Amino acid sequence: MVLSGRGVDVVVAGHICIDVIPAIQEKKEAMLTPGKLIDIGPALISTGGAVSNTGLALHRLGLKTRLMGKIGDDLFGNAVLKALEEYNEELSEGMIVASGEHTSYTLVISPPNVDRIFLHCTGANDTFSADDVKEDSLKDARLFHFGYPPLMKRMYEDSGTELECLLSAVKEQGLTVSLDLAKPDPESPAGHADWRTILRKAIAHVDVFLPSFEEILFMLRPEIYEKFTNVQQTNVLLSFANVQLLSLLTDELIEMGAAVVGLKLGEHGLYLKTSRNSARFQTMGFCSPPADKVEGWVNRELLVPCFQVRTAGTTGAGDCTIAGFLAALLKGLTVEEALISAVGVGAFNVEKADAVSGIPSWDMLRARISNGWLQQEIRFELFGWRYQEHLQVWSHDNP
Repeated sequence: MVLSGRGVDVVVAGHICIDVIPAIQEKKEAMLTPGKLIDIGPALISTGGAVSNTGLALHRLGLKTRLMGKIGDDLFGNAVLKALEEYNEELSEGMIVASGEHTSYTLVISPPNVDRIFLHCTGANDTFSADDVKEDSLKDARLFHFGYPPLMKRMYEDSGTELECLLSAVKEQGLTVSLDLAKPDPESPAGHADWRTILRKAIAHVDVFLPSFEEILFMLRPEIYEKFTNVQQTNVLLSFANVQLLSLLTDELIEMGAAVVGLKLGEHGLYLKTSRNSARFQTMGFCSPPADKVEGWVNRELLVPCFQVRTAGTTGAGDCTIAGFLAALLKGLTVEEALISAVGVGAFNVEKADAVSGIPSWDMLRARISNGWLQQEIRFELFGWRYQEHLQVWSHDNP
């Protein structure tokens, strides 16, 4: 497909799929028991994955966005293109349609007050390669965001050589590079990959790294992850996310080369740590912080709680949180404003059952924040931290 040539602010590439989300009105015990019939409501069918969730959220926030996911030339693939075109006809132009391949899909089982279960087919995402990202597709863009390499076979096999090749080629074009993860099934080939090696190679070319706490704990500290899951009898481990462990994980990722590392903490908010090296921010590419704000990004350790909302669903909440952060970065805002924008977009997301229909314009987001939107209480021990009331974040002053 020939691109229209329109200028874009951001390219969002990586994993995309069709999400099928049945309406489940109440928690059901033993939902997947063989032979059991469960009465549920209509299914919501929408695009999912990082390309759709983060990309469409950025589009709804008013950023000029190009989406770059790989789909098959099948019924689900046609549905993906149609769904994107309903937002804007140009949003389907950057999509890669692979002849003879299958489009990825996910069944999302999301009972109220229970973490989601995903039944996932990776499809054409597994063949996504560095060659799929053409130089022309990056023209005029300032930021490149790549999402979910653990669900894309070419990206994690061979110790992440293809992922490193892709991100280094983008970085050479001068773009700011952002990366997000997904947690693979521990028993799958992706779950057995050497993620410390993969990340060390990839993050050398990444400016902003925004995984979840549980994803990065699984990849960098598998022994701790296993210990916590044995204690909890679940992989929902946010109760163990104390600031000491968060700092330990982010320090290692900054040492690998990232300028900014944010760990998504679900309902607990977003934790952020940045490089001590001010020169690192001058190498962030087209979205380097403005000269009058750059010192405010250097050597920071911040924690922002979520805003108070009535939750309808959590599908895509992390991806939309990332969209809020990247939008602020693209607009040249302060690190505190980026954090507040991130959890603000995440809060709008969970007010709807699907991933992106709740995302507002940028002006609507800023207006709600400015009008005294209440935040959740912090659930961490924060000795030595201070609350920046006018900025709505907690700050730890590093020596």
